[in-house]
Amino acid sequence: MRRRRGSGAPSSSPAEADLAAAEAILGHAFNDRALLAQALSHSGLSQGRDQGLASNERLEFVGDRVLGLVVAEWLIERFPAEREGALGRRLAHLVAEPSLASVAGRLGLGALLAVAPGDDRAGVRDRPAVLADAVEAMIGALYLDAGLEAARGFIRRALAPEMVVDAPRDPKSALQEWTLGRGLGLPEYRVVATSGPSHAPTFRVRASCRDTWAEAEAGVKQAAEKAAAASLLALLEKGDG
Repeated sequence: MRRRRGSGAPSSSPAEADLAAAEAILGHAFNDRALLAQALSHSGLSQGRDQGLASNERLEFVGDRVLGLVVAEWLIERFPAEREGALGRRLAHLVAEPSLASVAGRLGLGALLAVAPGDDRAGVRDRPAVLADAVEAMIGALYLDAGLEAARGFIRRALAPEMVVDAPRDPKSALQEWTLGRGLGLPEYRVVATSGPSHAPTFRVRASCRDTWAEAEAGVKQAAEKAAAASLLALLEKGDG
């Protein structure tokens, strides 16, 4: 992964080159570049100084709402014959941490983030939760600087590879249907480990059914549960084949 400064020491704000790179990714030259700089500032930079007001958390709050609206609008347009349940599964898939982290990975967003030195050494740039939050923050900044049309254009471009033909199923629901259908009872979920700083923890969750189990990690416990459920279902289906 590219490092922005020859010294290897992250700054308290994004570099000019990183702001320019982010503008190219978004397809917009910002009128208020402070918004973009804030979107690229990880929350660890401002811990204990301003209660996180200078980090990207507030923009993430805005971007999450804009993302949900634009994706819902897009799905209604793209799948006019689908019922609410299928549309809801599609929306959940598109706005979930794995999809947004995948977007960030394709765009090289992790390398543009301004992070605290300790977080940088801990590999925070590669954490799916951090990357997903950064995508939402950039959407929030784009919306506030250029409006809904600009945000809509970026969201559709960025998420196009994640748009699938078949409505995705929630992994936990699919696993539950499989186990109950075979008289195995409900699967169980347990957090077996937590790592990372308190403001950006990583959860390792174990999903189990009888004597079979699988584990997965994510920055949000629910995302870790879903990933573990998907892995466990794959194991059970393989053993049942």
